[in-house]
Amino acid sequence: MAEKQKNVITVNEKEYNVDDMTDKQKVMLAHVQDLERKINTTRFNLDQLIVGREAFAVDLANDLEKDQEAA
Repeated sequence: MAEKQKNVITVNEKEYNVDDMTDKQKVMLAHVQDLERKINTTRFNLDQLIVGREAFAVDLANDLEKDQEAA
């Protein structure tokens, strides 16, 4: 038979079994996990925005130089 895995998290270097948490603690854990996902998604989006901005800045600089050379 398959053994049931424990649902354990670590907080301040101490392990806690999620199944033993109160409903309030489980809700707070869900908030922490959801916010962590949102932070990671925001960082990913920010990386894309920064690279996009840099690419447009390079394109702008190149285009401006091209205009000066043509003049």
